[in-house]
Amino acid sequence: MDRAPLAGYRYDTAVELEKLNAIRELDALFTNYLLPQQKLLSKERHGAKVVRKHDAALTPHQRAAGHRSVRKRPVITMDAQFKHLKPAALSRQILALTGQLKALAQAKAAPRDYKINTWFNRHPKRTFSSEATKQSSRTY
Repeated sequence: MDRAPLAGYRYDTAVELEKLNAIRELDALFTNYLLPQQKLLSKERHGAKVVRKHDAALTPHQRAAGHRSVRKRPVITMDAQFKHLKPAALSRQILALTGQLKALAQAKAAPRDYKINTWFNRHPKRTFSSEATKQSSRTY
């Protein structure tokens, strides 16, 4: 799934803000429950080589559930939310909202009426002389 930010558009209307907020909420669910991450435990330098040690890949949900300072009530709530998640549907929702947001921004953008490389537009079939490559113009 391509989850790159939508660049090149200005989102400044209330409808676009609602779409962005919905995308952020769904993306937070996707990231916190479905994308495991490795955390850096230590980094040691041996000459020019750097040795990094990471822990096991866990999702933020799994890290929070396993942490000793988190109470049981939030863990139960998170587990219930995780059981109701459908990864494919969540991904489709994010892609649909992203497409809607892009369509809104494109519809709002004014069409640009300018030409790039106007010199070439005025001289489309310019040919160059090949005299310089045929023979030497000087005799020695």
